[in-house]
Amino acid sequence: MKLQFAMDTLSTEAALDLAAAAAPHVDILELGTPLIKSEGLSAITAIKKAHPDKIVFADLKTMDAGELEADIAFGAGADLVTVLGSAGDSTIIGAVTAAKKHGKGVVVDLIGVADKPARAKEVIALGVEFVEMHAGLDEQAEEGFTFATLLRDGEASGVPFSVAGGVNASSIADVQKAGAQVAVAGSAIYSASDVGAAAAELRAAIV
Repeated sequence: MKLQFAMDTLSTEAALDLAAAAAPHVDILELGTPLIKSEGLSAITAIKKAHPDKIVFADLKTMDAGELEADIAFGAGADLVTVLGSAGDSTIIGAVTAAKKHGKGVVVDLIGVADKPARAKEVIALGVEFVEMHAGLDEQAEEGFTFATLLRDGEASGVPFSVAGGVNASSIADVQKAGAQVAVAGSAIYSASDVGAAAAELRAAIV
């Protein structure tokens, strides 16, 4: 299982500092949506230039103009981009078209999708690399949310998936047990007093 670090910061400088500390212990460096909105495509280029050996994940959360948005992100250095699962199939197909042109990949983020397993099967058939079983910060704060629901949805989907939203040192073993290809950790790393040590702890929990 790969470890992905979601850098939900607002400046390229801060992202570069976080990436430098965590890079020895993670496989995928994710530029969070707020970072890309704040700094633009230049942030993608800066992270890829600093860490050419890492998979750079641009969390675009594209909802329309799939081919166009994916194309410009791949051109800036992204290896993977996200399209929302609630987007139309034509948007996802457009992003996949751009990915094939660049030799890159598309991940479908299932945040806000009610029936995640069913939609996961549909979008994998459209040519995406994997789906992300994702609960956003707002959803995690809602009454009744449980992390176990994401894991059950991933297992039930029967397709390659990642898990994002509540991954930490105490839950990452369950993520791997559920069969996830990728565990996505954000605040568990970037909110730690020692970013490198937090990333190393998560890496050590993957068997």
